[in-house]
Amino acid sequence: MLRNATLNHEALNARVGLLAGWLQSRVGEAGGRVATWLPKTELACLMPLAAVRAGLVHVPVNPLLKRAQVAHILGDSGAALLISNKARLDSLEAGDVACPMIDEPSAWNQAESLGSVLPPSDALPDSLAAILYTSGSTGRPKGVMLSQANLWLGAVSVAHYLKLTPDDRVLAVLPLAFDYGQNQLLSTWYAGGAVVPLDYLTPRDVMKAVERFGITTIAAVPPLWLQLTELDWPADVAGQLRRLTNSGGALTESLVRGLRAKFPAADLYPMYGLTEAFRSTYLDPALVDAHPTSIGGAIPFAEILVVNDAGELAGPDEEGELVHTGPLVAQGYWQDAARTVERFRAAPAFSATGGTAVWSGDRVRRDRQGLLHFVGRRDAMIKTSGNRVSPQEVEEAAIATGLVAEAVALGLPDAQLGQAIHLVARAVAGSDRDELIPALTRALPNFMVPRHVHWREEIPVSPNGKLDRVALAKEFEA
Repeated sequence: MLRNATLNHEALNARVGLLAGWLQSRVGEAGGRVATWLPKTELACLMPLAAVRAGLVHVPVNPLLKRAQVAHILGDSGAALLISNKARLDSLEAGDVACPMIDEPSAWNQAESLGSVLPPSDALPDSLAAILYTSGSTGRPKGVMLSQANLWLGAVSVAHYLKLTPDDRVLAVLPLAFDYGQNQLLSTWYAGGAVVPLDYLTPRDVMKAVERFGITTIAAVPPLWLQLTELDWPADVAGQLRRLTNSGGALTESLVRGLRAKFPAADLYPMYGLTEAFRSTYLDPALVDAHPTSIGGAIPFAEILVVNDAGELAGPDEEGELVHTGPLVAQGYWQDAARTVERFRAAPAFSATGGTAVWSGDRVRRDRQGLLHFVGRRDAMIKTSGNRVSPQEVEEAAIATGLVAEAVALGLPDAQLGQAIHLVARAVAGSDRDELIPALTRALPNFMVPRHVHWREEIPVSPNGKLDRVALAKEFEA
């Protein structure tokens, strides 16, 4: 297990082969799922390549998740092996995990003792490579199935439109369990560049890493960008950045202006994407100053359509649903046919690409210059600090504390977070309301803990008898 070391591409390939050889010996079944629940360690970074080289499927678990969420992902994916660190493994309880578990140092010791090095895979492009779990607007996280072609073409596409070169150094701050988090690695390596993985505690850690490692490129989410613009950057450090790429939420006009002022030499790439198709659009940096809130146009290998409510191609400035078709479209949801047919459907007849399309549920419009603009989300998904949060997961966790009888989680606009989670709750009689937030903090990752709790004696219901989310959202946004 290497720490504070640099690998050239030949050494990286050898380490991938060594790890793949050990994985194949531990998980003999072709297509078996191997899960990692790790920070940005060497094994976590190499696993996307090593797992497929071993004929397996990688299931990266966000290191911010806690035992209940991890147990669901492991059980749903049918993981055959979990690799983590001792502290995380010790947090799991009896019954959480049905598969063998091993910590990373032991995994590397076994791999090096075995000494079996596998050559590059000859698997078919449409073979399953990874399952990335993403929250839905209702229910528990669902696993998006990505093929080898999805990952490969995503790397080629991003490397191409970002104009990455062998002398680029990319600071990987996004979680590797995210689609773009993985792509930070794959697109950079495809271009022959170097990746510097970073688990940061404060925005100042990011600034220090840019200076220390000669970073040229950062991918981040809007809350981090806002924090970075508030730092006092030395001019020479800010000046070495060549490109800034945004994901996980829309940039505001004021934030775009702030980034352009703080990093005038860097190209700014606003982007839009969804895990089901990886990345859909980007805005050419040359257009950012004139169109700061646009999400641009289709990335290479993608066809992006705007479909109006009549099922027809939307006209200029007409609102419609963003529909993505082409080879970046994922293979569906793992063992979830019902939700797969809702989202993955045949492309419209007027599509040039055809085949299966992802119907995003997101509302956009295309202006007369051909640039896309995000309008809103059709579902109730909460987007906070670059994370997608299911309201139902927060509500279930609140009720599971035994302190809450009913709950509705809402995402309301917040300057720092994009959206802040507000919980409207009716207390269980005799319960201590002050205990709710501490209990949720123990049960949920920090980004899922509500920032505000609004206690009600009664929560309104809609005509169909369900808790009225729409009415509550209108009340708080008024």
